[in-house]
Amino acid sequence: MKLYTLFFIALGMISCHGEQKQIQVSAPVAPTPYVCVEADAYNQDSAFAFVKKQCDFGPRVPNTKQHDACAAYLVSELQRLGAEVIEQKAVVTAFDGTKLNANNIIGTFFPEKENRVIFFSHWDSRPFCDHDPDKGNHKKSVMGANDGASGVGVLLELARLMQQKEPKMGVDIVFFDAEDYGAPYFFNGNADNDWCLGSQYWSKHVHYMIKPKFGVLLDMVGAENPTFCVDKVSAMYAQTAVSRIWGRAQEMGYEKFFIPQLEGSIMDDHYYVNVGTGIPTADIIDFNSERGFPTMWHTMNDTPENISPATLGMVGRLLTSLIY
Repeated sequence: MKLYTLFFIALGMISCHGEQKQIQVSAPVAPTPYVCVEADAYNQDSAFAFVKKQCDFGPRVPNTKQHDACAAYLVSELQRLGAEVIEQKAVVTAFDGTKLNANNIIGTFFPEKENRVIFFSHWDSRPFCDHDPDKGNHKKSVMGANDGASGVGVLLELARLMQQKEPKMGVDIVFFDAEDYGAPYFFNGNADNDWCLGSQYWSKHVHYMIKPKFGVLLDMVGAENPTFCVDKVSAMYAQTAVSRIWGRAQEMGYEKFFIPQLEGSIMDDHYYVNVGTGIPTADIIDFNSERGFPTMWHTMNDTPENISPATLGMVGRLLTSLIY
């Protein structure tokens, strides 16, 4: 960790209000390339199949049949892969007063292990394609192949590996619901804390008995040629996790995609996890200030055809190396 001290001093001195700064991070020098046998066994095609299966249900918007059917599938898959599963059901209130039947789906692996890590992703779909080039699509639901299903698919494949070989750490996997039900641009009322409703609820009603040492949130991890920079919230609350993740990515040869560059403040599920639970949680999210989020973001084009198995595999192998 000493190798990254100057990196985090630099982070603390930089304003994130649209400012971009490249920060040098050197991975520890090893006499041979980093090797993780379990990471090499991570199957990117299997991860993609998990992504596609979720999309086969259709958009997973709360209060719909498609949402409920996918929830049942996720619960059964986690159980099949060896997890102790909790369905954390709650009624949360959307920006317009709609009551949403939310369901945070939690899988616990190797609960006896005291050294634990927790991985998060949201599994719901946005009810508005409000960034689609065609305004006629703005009130249609997003399929959410990248924005939702990609992170879940990566973690389900990780669960498949854990069933085959026990990792060194205990692992919790949490699929947040109602993350993407924030107010669209055409809403005329006032909205506050209207995104990340599932993680807001979970952070006030945590499931665990043993607190995880750190967390990783996956959000939009399936596009081709992603840019995974460091957001302000991750840098502020989860310095050790950021060091571990981006340093390991460099060791594994992923420096082209995991860039130690500070890129703005992102209000995502990890904010509420960090503030509400104190678990230092970093966000792996495809974003840079030049283009923003991937072009498919909140459009009709967020479909499996635009998902890269190679990107899923890269992120999955990185997480695998952390727990083995």
